Amino acid sequence: MKAMILAAGRGERMRPLTDRRPKPLLPVLGKPLIEYHIERLRGAGYRDIVINLHHLGEQIRAHLGDGSRFGVEIRYSEEQPQRLETGGGIFKALPLLGDSPFLVINGDIWSDCDLSPRRLDDKALAHLVLVPNPEHNRGGDFGLENGWVSNTPRSHTFSGIGWYRATLFADCSGGAFPLAPLLRKAADQQQVSGEICTEKWMDIGTPERLDEIARWLASTNS
Repeated sequence: MKAMILAAGRGERMRPLTDRRPKPLLPVLGKPLIEYHIERLRGAGYRDIVINLHHLGEQIRAHLGDGSRFGVEIRYSEEQPQRLETGGGIFKALPLLGDSPFLVINGDIWSDCDLSPRRLDDKALAHLVLVPNPEHNRGGDFGLENGWVSNTPRSHTFSGIGWYRATLFADCSGGAFPLAPLLRKAADQQQVSGEICTEKWMDIGTPERLDEIARWLASTNS
């Protein structure tokens, strides 16, 4: 199974840290955030990884190269002149991801959730990992009942980790578009399965949360 790391974002909430360095290369205890993802993906059995690039993407390509020093193969999906948002970014990368189900993980999260490949139900277009609603998203994103994601009640937050079939994007065309409307439409048709992760998870969206995850890691490694 292939995996994709979403790494094209501008990181506005991280400024000024992201003015000269892309968010995936921001260090956590001296190691770029994206390296943690690559190491965890490799540990879960993924060897073929796609990374989308936009803001300062040449720095990510220069740092990671072809992935051989991490024991994986990395290919890149360039998004120029505009960033394509999550849905458009995945859609553009589909030729690199192939026809089989694939994993997509946000590049700006920290997670100890299980990333091992999932076998999607025959009728599922996606399988999402949900987490308890954090303080910054108390309103939640989705519900989960009997293993199927629903749009109400919004009792849980989408973790940014999901497995997808290319057919989720069958009616899409090129350009920038979000992923959420596709997932909500499919959830209404009971085509999105899901699970809840209660392991450590954090949206690394601000400098304060970057510092928080660094402190947590330092405490667990001491």
